[in-house]
Amino acid sequence: MNLRRSYIEIIAEMLRVSEKGVNKTEILYSANMSHYQLQKYLSSLLAHGFIDRLTTENSHFNYRVTERGSKLLKSIDNILEALGFESK
Repeated sequence: MNLRRSYIEIIAEMLRVSEKGVNKTEILYSANMSHYQLQKYLSSLLAHGFIDRLTTENSHFNYRVTERGSKLLKSIDNILEALGFESK
């Protein structure tokens, strides 16, 4: 049994975590990923419009899933369910 997560599973977890609006550290820990992975996936999600970067009062950034990202997450969950895999 392969315990590695797929690209799709990592993206789904990042989108799930970002639904409430979080900073990079929360994504990093909640999605259980390395800093390198975070940078790679986050830049891709931002570039494709699945996550927005928001500036907070103290000039830090928070990340929140967009409507497009929510649709993608629902699609991923539907596919995983159809294949008999448990979504989180």
